Amino acid sequence: MNPLQEVIFCRQFGNQHRVPKPYYRRKTYLCYQLKLPEGTLIHKDCLRNKKKRHAEMCFIDKIKSLTRDTSQRFEIICYITWSPCPFCAEELVAFVKDNPHLSLRIFASRLYVHWRWKYQQGLRHLHASGIPVAVMSLPEFEDCWRNFVDHQDRSFQPWPNLDQYSKSIKRRLGKILTPLNDLRNDFRNLKLE
Repeated sequence: MNPLQEVIFCRQFGNQHRVPKPYYRRKTYLCYQLKLPEGTLIHKDCLRNKKKRHAEMCFIDKIKSLTRDTSQRFEIICYITWSPCPFCAEELVAFVKDNPHLSLRIFASRLYVHWRWKYQQGLRHLHASGIPVAVMSLPEFEDCWRNFVDHQDRSFQPWPNLDQYSKSIKRRLGKILTPLNDLRNDFRNLKLE
């Protein structure tokens, strides 16, 4: 695995709402750890989008090649810069369904096009299928830094307002994952006087 450069990690995993100056394009990076249930690390890697191929699809291909023994259980933790698009969400659900010996958890730095219904449905589908999607907060950023960044033995230095941004993104994800029936009931119970 080629570790990420510090500047790449901070720029791409940064959860700020607006890109700080100097402006740059945010890309999708997916860092994962494949472990045995007792915690033994089998493999770790960082992937990114390739031409016409999302990082999640590259991830599925890689995991398929590493987990051929279906009698062995594996746990996978993914740190990703953007939450999966609807197509990738569907593919991840199908992949885990076809491979019940795998347990997958996803931590996203930011939500991708979260205001569009289709993208919200993708996140709900992951959640309903037993694939937890959570927002990265300080412990996840620190773990990602420790395991995937060429940090030269420097500790992770949070950017300003990291915690505030994480909480805001987490609230938005919570609203997306709240079942519509709960929202309808809340609306019915709303007393306007």
